[in-house]
Amino acid sequence: MASAREKSKAKVKSKVSFSKETYLSWYESMMLMRKFEEKAGQLYGQQKIRGFCHLYIGQEACVAGSVSALVRGDKFITAYRDHAHPIALGSDPRKIMAELYGKETGISKGKGGSMHMFDAENNFYGGHGIVGGQIPLGAGIAFADKYKKNNHVCMTFMGDGAVRQGAFHEALNLAMTMKLPVIFVIENNGYAMGTSVARTSNVTELFTLGEAYDMPSAPVDAMSVEAVHLAVEEAAERARKGDGPTLLEFRTYRYKGHSMSDPAKYRTKEEVEEYKQRDPIEMVKATILKSKLASEDQLSEIDQKIKDTVADCVKFAEESDFPSADEALKDVYAQQDYPFITE
Repeated sequence: MASAREKSKAKVKSKVSFSKETYLSWYESMMLMRKFEEKAGQLYGQQKIRGFCHLYIGQEACVAGSVSALVRGDKFITAYRDHAHPIALGSDPRKIMAELYGKETGISKGKGGSMHMFDAENNFYGGHGIVGGQIPLGAGIAFADKYKKNNHVCMTFMGDGAVRQGAFHEALNLAMTMKLPVIFVIENNGYAMGTSVARTSNVTELFTLGEAYDMPSAPVDAMSVEAVHLAVEEAAERARKGDGPTLLEFRTYRYKGHSMSDPAKYRTKEEVEEYKQRDPIEMVKATILKSKLASEDQLSEIDQKIKDTVADCVKFAEESDFPSADEALKDVYAQQDYPFITE
């Protein structure tokens, strides 16, 4: 008889081939995320970018594989490590850079900065600064989609530290009870800020937390964009059939510290280098070259295009204006007319 753990695991397809277009799209998308984030790190060091800044370097396959597995209209919501998600969804990277600068042309009008990106037009419902705060919001977005019967799903990302929040368990319970079309993703990069998972929980296989709610759950090698795509595709198919949510533990890694202010001294250089041997971008590049999907020269052309794009992002941000003082009072409350109230 199968154990409860085996029953809870999501069944993920394997041995599926992907097209040339898909591999090149993955390469370009992940490379743009990587170069954008590297430039953001440089600009932060130059004090062009202020406040908190959490880079996504090393985790690119998590979002690239998710986006390729879903369809236009599916929603995304995440925590404050949020620059890469809108990039992958098609948001204008110039506006993302301008937001980091706090400029009025930013994706959140310069009011959100690094931690609070938002682009509803491209189905990105935010980076959220409160740890775990986005988890019930993701369930709520999925509830709206189910109510509207539009057959969309909501990808709800969180860090490994967020699963310690009560809202995580409340959201999973409600989502499973109501069979909401939501895919909960734990981006487990091994550390909640500077504290390892093993030091904060008796449960280190985080996907098993879904077992309490009989939710299909599975670990995913998120250094592999192919594995991410297949896991998300399977979960989305289940959600669209009305079978409810899935919990996926994306086992990934960040090469930089928790934020730009974190020197990451709690990790060894050997640990970081070990993960870099399975860098998601380099693995995709190797597959492209080995399968002759593109030549070194063709990939170099993509690299140059991305370099030019990032340079244009910086130029756009540098030349944009800061918001005017009165902008601080706008978008605070929704505007509503009440005909029964007279002055």
